[in-house]
Amino acid sequence: MAEMPEGHQGEGFFATKLSQVIGLARKNSIWPLPFATSCCGIEFMATMGSHYDLARFGSERVGFSPRQCDLLMVIGTIAKKMGPIVKQVYLQMAEPRWVMAVGACASSGGIFDTYSVLQGIDQVVPVDVYVPGCPPRPEAIIDGVIRIQDLVGKESSRRRNGQEYKALLESYGIQ
Repeated sequence: MAEMPEGHQGEGFFATKLSQVIGLARKNSIWPLPFATSCCGIEFMATMGSHYDLARFGSERVGFSPRQCDLLMVIGTIAKKMGPIVKQVYLQMAEPRWVMAVGACASSGGIFDTYSVLQGIDQVVPVDVYVPGCPPRPEAIIDGVIRIQDLVGKESSRRRNGQEYKALLESYGIQ
């Protein structure tokens, strides 16, 4: 059950800030887009199964169209040739959007320190949450989603228009 935001309560009414209501709604209705490769993708499948059930956290609607999702979950090894594709998928997502790097390979290249493997997706898109592990357990993936929910719930509705955010996107070559 969602926690009630701070506000004033009386008989038959409740008043709070609009930004807190928006944060509460966004936090509990995240639509993930899995960009899954390798063994980490199998762990993500287990996370979506009935034993772990990511749907308990408001993320049961897994989308495969970037225009309908707000959380890009990059899961597993990403080759350098796939880097521009990950960036294109990120750019096709509507604002606000968040990114989660799942597994050692997505976070830092993992054990594959080779010419063909991207040494972390933070070289092509900004990452909000890193989930460690090779492969990460379903509990770790759920913890990553909870951390994303905390970020989403506390984020100001005006942050995406700020100069700091625009500078971050420009550092990745994103207008």
